[in-house]
Amino acid sequence: MKDVIVLGIESSCDETSVAIVKNGREVISNVINSQIKIHENYGGVVPEIASRCHIEVINQVTKEALKQANMTFADIDVVGCTYGPGLVGALLVGVSYAKALSFALNKPLVGVNHIEGHIAANYITFKDLKPPFLCLIISGGHTHLVHIKDYTDFEILGKTRDDAIGEAFDKVARVVGLGYPGGPKVDKLAKSGTPNIDLPRTYFDNLDFSFSGIKTAVLNLNHKNPNINKADLCASFEKAVTEVIVTNSMKAMKELNINKIALAGGVSANSYIRESFKNIKNAEVYYPEITLCTDNAAMIASATYYNYINGKTSDLTLNAVPNLKLGE
Repeated sequence: MKDVIVLGIESSCDETSVAIVKNGREVISNVINSQIKIHENYGGVVPEIASRCHIEVINQVTKEALKQANMTFADIDVVGCTYGPGLVGALLVGVSYAKALSFALNKPLVGVNHIEGHIAANYITFKDLKPPFLCLIISGGHTHLVHIKDYTDFEILGKTRDDAIGEAFDKVARVVGLGYPGGPKVDKLAKSGTPNIDLPRTYFDNLDFSFSGIKTAVLNLNHKNPNINKADLCASFEKAVTEVIVTNSMKAMKELNINKIALAGGVSANSYIRESFKNIKNAEVYYPEITLCTDNAAMIASATYYNYINGKTSDLTLNAVPNLKLGE
């Protein structure tokens, strides 16, 4: 079977990334231009600034990806891009660029769901990982527990009813004065703390999640007691949310009789969460290498490959869908 070389584009938020991946698993190049330093000044991502930054660098990032791969556009078989969910202006930059490449090069175009990309990051790190398995997608915008039935067949078992887990991490970071981006900073400070503060955990009779209660509890505790130990507060928060996602994951594994679970999304880089999942008895736990947890085009190229070989392509009417759901 002929190798399939995919050029993937990711621009859903504040990373402009272009990657070249062979057969969905082998990363030849993966260039990421991050805007974190720019948005740090504002305490979060400013959509209009993000869009402009994507426009400014996407051409250069693409050239660099080809250069690192020692390839030209003639070597590319398929062009893939994130078309949702994400910031509409940011998405439009990547989608428009991908459509232009597809048209100019006369190559097939594949629009990819960003969440699907996060799942596919595990295929790059673990060359032998194959469906079926469970996947917990934990990021700034999503908390999904998904049954991966096949490479392009997903069933959402549970999701957050309010805030995503990454959103809660960012809010806690802001409350205790750590700034943006919150996840890595909470993780770091929590290491020097003790989880000795009682915080609420929310469970439902299904596999859904809720993190607004714990977020509010942290905010109120910090407001009532400005001298509270911030490291202990971060450690207690981290422990509480981890218990919830581990409990729901174990429940799903038991219900479906599946012992394979993969983590995905930016929050899957959290060291305490990784360690907690590693300690689940009789479970095969997978998580991508750190550079593939946050937004990147290699994961989009991997997802593109599996859609392409399953006959799922897009035409030039492809548009950005900021609130795209998994499986749509």
